[in-house]
Amino acid sequence: MNLQLPADWISHLSRYSIATKAKIRGHHKGSHRSARFGSSLDFSDFREYHAGDDVRHIDWNVYARTERVYIKRFLDEQEMRVHLLLDSSKSMADKWLFAKQLAFSLGLMVLSHDDRLSMSIGSLAAAPFRKKGKSQRKLFEYFMAGLPDPEELSFARTASFHAAKDSTVLFIISDGLEPLEDWQGLFRQAPRYAHDVRFLQVSTEDERNPRFTGDVRLLDQETGEPLNVTMGAQTLAAYEKKREMHQKGLESLCAKHGVRLEQLHIEEGIQHALFKQLAKKKWIE
Repeated sequence: MNLQLPADWISHLSRYSIATKAKIRGHHKGSHRSARFGSSLDFSDFREYHAGDDVRHIDWNVYARTERVYIKRFLDEQEMRVHLLLDSSKSMADKWLFAKQLAFSLGLMVLSHDDRLSMSIGSLAAAPFRKKGKSQRKLFEYFMAGLPDPEELSFARTASFHAAKDSTVLFIISDGLEPLEDWQGLFRQAPRYAHDVRFLQVSTEDERNPRFTGDVRLLDQETGEPLNVTMGAQTLAAYEKKREMHQKGLESLCAKHGVRLEQLHIEEGIQHALFKQLAKKKWIE
């Protein structure tokens, strides 16, 4: 697998984990403290003994001093469940390497902390990845290496959340270029599958600030249809206006459905995206 990442990338990522304030949903042991009390080694506080409590948690030293029976409470450690939903539509072709770098990096953070990772590329046609723990990192590399090139005509309209059920955190990685009505449907569904939904919107400089001039022949990456355009000041202004309207609409939909959005610029690189932007937002720590 050639993701063009630094040689020490995996060891560097192992120092980071996915951060969230959402309730940890998993019932299996992991590395994240939940709001529940259980049997980990992290002491929390005392409370009075009640019938049915585990007598092994009685603090006899406290009893000797107070002649009252108290038990120790411990913070329960539970696994985090993270799902990565990756846009594999044709518009992602020139963003595919960056998108895979992003998904691979986030996935390794999850597995390195013995949490549960699932990943899918949208449609039900492709089998998702579902594994837990450090021992599964090599399988995740194989999964990433086997991802097909972007070839779908739509993502927002056809994406499946089947593999994301009961996730703690759901990452949606896409360029967000499809019609707003399709995104409305996707964002409406997403919160049913995770408490913490995050939309990582990737874009190129050419999309945000096209520098073409004169007569050009553009090719629609989704349909393959060509379009002859004269790129003058008026055309560029009209494009910028439409792009801004689409972006504002996307941001409004995210706010409406409780989806947190972060824009990532490919030319700034994967290290900036992770260790500057996502770390600053406390999405990783």
